[in-house]
Amino acid sequence: MTDKTADSTADVGNITVETRGRVRLIGIDRPAKYNGFTPEMIRQLAEAYQGVEDDPEVFCTLLHTTGKHFTAGLQLDRFDVTSDLGTAGLTDPLDLREPRRKKPVVAAVRGICFTIGIELMLAADVVVAGEGSRFGQLEVSRGLMAYGGATARMVERAGWGNAMRWLLTGEQFDAAEALRVGFVQEVVPDEAVFKRGLELAERIAAQAPLAVQATRRSSRLASEEGMAAALAIMGEQMQALSESEDFAEGVKSFVERRDGRYTGR
Repeated sequence: MTDKTADSTADVGNITVETRGRVRLIGIDRPAKYNGFTPEMIRQLAEAYQGVEDDPEVFCTLLHTTGKHFTAGLQLDRFDVTSDLGTAGLTDPLDLREPRRKKPVVAAVRGICFTIGIELMLAADVVVAGEGSRFGQLEVSRGLMAYGGATARMVERAGWGNAMRWLLTGEQFDAAEALRVGFVQEVVPDEAVFKRGLELAERIAAQAPLAVQATRRSSRLASEEGMAAALAIMGEQMQALSESEDFAEGVKSFVERRDGRYTGR
């Protein structure tokens, strides 16, 4: 007898959500289909990211896979490629459209990481990859162009020639190449990916969250709109931080030679 519930879950896919301390774990969960994304999964992912933004007790996110592969990409026959992927009104997992996220994301990648998988990791702030990972921005092989941020972010991270090498050929590359061109920040054994990703997420979550968010906003503005845009709001940012309880705690912890205990206030 066929388990119809299991078949339905495999057909639609799932995004898992778990909280460990100040870190929210968001897992891509459709292993029977190499974690290929369905529209339902994209919506669930946006809802999970929105949940992070709405929860004052969560300071950082770890995006990971529940199986051996990060994702084989979008299941194209289920998508309208001219749409916004159905995330309107929710925090954009690709961090391209409003509402955009304020809190940092660490991505832990292993196995196959194709198309939207690369775009999700490039939308993250720090990426850890397994040494056996395989990457591919394959859209040109399917009559499309990448439309989740890769055309801009690959150039930003790797430079024109390195980006075009992979965007225009649709060929696959390995973790060593992803590290070389700046798409990932660390490469570790496959079995250590989740552990290392969680370590980094917990380290970020241990810092003062208002300062982390301000730092991320300043860096994003400089990257997307230029240094002048970042400098224009820096005084405002510093004023707000200087008036926060976390800054007072930071000074106190410095004087007392201990780690700060931050609340995001």
